[in-house]
Amino acid sequence: MKLAALALTSALVLTSSAAFAQSGATINQRKDNQQDRIAQGVRSGQLTPRETMHLERQESRLNREEHHMRAEDHGRLTRQDRRILTRQQNRESNRIYRDKHNFRHSTY
Repeated sequence: MKLAALALTSALVLTSSAAFAQSGATINQRKDNQQDRIAQGVRSGQLTPRETMHLERQESRLNREEHHMRAEDHGRLTRQDRRILTRQQNRESNRIYRDKHNFRHSTY
């Protein structure tokens, strides 16, 4: 019984540490993906110049906030920082979707 509990605990620790190590990459990957989505919206004409400007400004704010969070903790993000950034990235992702699908089109 103790051996099974120890094995389960070890598996949970390994899983959570792997997820923790990947979460920094996840935040950066999402940033890249969202930038790609904005660029695609500009190329296709789905985003107007005003929508693009607003989305880019929001992305810039998120990047600055992440930079400040990292600066406070010697280059690392705390679990709470990751939670905050993920929530903000979710909101930004929703804004990108909404702006790309609102039937306003650019003529450039």
